[in-house]
Amino acid sequence: MKLFSLLIVCFLGASQAFWATLPKAESDSFTIIKFPQLEAHIQAPSDQLRIYNFWATWCAPCIKEMPHFESLASADPNVDLFFISMDDGRKPERVTSFIERRKVQHPVLLLDDVDFNAWIDKIDPSWSGAIPATLFVKANGETYFHEGELSESALSELISTHK
Repeated sequence: MKLFSLLIVCFLGASQAFWATLPKAESDSFTIIKFPQLEAHIQAPSDQLRIYNFWATWCAPCIKEMPHFESLASADPNVDLFFISMDDGRKPERVTSFIERRKVQHPVLLLDDVDFNAWIDKIDPSWSGAIPATLFVKANGETYFHEGELSESALSELISTHK
């Protein structure tokens, strides 16, 4: 029993240490991450369709499609939506202001990893790096990638197809 308790304490300490190494956001509305954390998140098992939408506060097509993602994901309990901000990690206040102004409801992760060429192909080999871009990860781990803006009807169809 003592060994089990010791293992639990070690595990909790290690997990807290891991999260403590992540840069702190200036707001509770998002988390600043590096690509290895995002990659682990994408690869983690899940029983839901996960949608990762890559966007930026300066990207008009990204902003235009965000309400579609929010409404469709909110309406479907089998969908987990994550907004991955490509904004400059040195200026997180821009993301904070945007999230508050737009009342973004789903988790926002600010990807502070400027070596795009090192990780873009890991998201999908066909990705040119342009945004908006969206990665769909099925419960079985299969992925589907879409580069470009999505209308509400196109997004709804993709969600239905990949669930």
